[in-house]
Amino acid sequence: MMGYYILAGLIMLVSWYVSNKLKTKFKTYSKVHLQNGMSGAEIAERMLADHGIIDVKVISTPGMLTDHYNPSNKTVNLSEGVYSQRNAAAAAVSAHEVGHAVQHAKAYSWLTMRSKLVPMVSIASKYSQWVIMGGLVLAATTAFGNTLLLVGIIMFAMGTLFSFITLPVEYDASNRALAWLERENIVTQQELSGSKDALKWAARTYVVAAVGSLATLLYFISIYLGRD
Repeated sequence: MMGYYILAGLIMLVSWYVSNKLKTKFKTYSKVHLQNGMSGAEIAERMLADHGIIDVKVISTPGMLTDHYNPSNKTVNLSEGVYSQRNAAAAAVSAHEVGHAVQHAKAYSWLTMRSKLVPMVSIASKYSQWVIMGGLVLAATTAFGNTLLLVGIIMFAMGTLFSFITLPVEYDASNRALAWLERENIVTQQELSGSKDALKWAARTYVVAAVGSLATLLYFISIYLGRD
């Protein structure tokens, strides 16, 4: 198990670095005020209108970097610092979340696939590591342990697959956001540069999560093959 703890520690370290870098970037670009004076909420509503989407609401949600699009009730949820702020960071985040709403409206294939996996993955992710640990313990005394370990690995693999499917969804939402911000002259070139950098680091959090999940999956598979 020492190998697992080392791997988990390395993944946590890289994740911390990227997350900290993201917070620093957003703090920096929160000081780049928009010349048009629009708030994050106003930008989101403008982007929705420009795409002909009239059944999605823009609402405020508590916390920092808690922004998300909820397809079940069709709401663009913007954190308090994004909803009312008028800067490059707020422009990037609000447009990105609307990018997900546009994906939903256009039935973007990767988003549709991810949405279908959510119920199954939410259960698998919750219990996979417990099943794997149980399999490792029982494998030392009974053959059933190896079977349980395999089940746990399959459950964990579903979460890994989900994390990789999330990547094109997030990158596409950012591309839609940045293209619209530039096309409609919502931001200046300096503001656009800040928005691009902020979204680049946001995307890297998903890359780290996916790579970390894959590395952990391969580690568990190597243990199973070594016991089989």
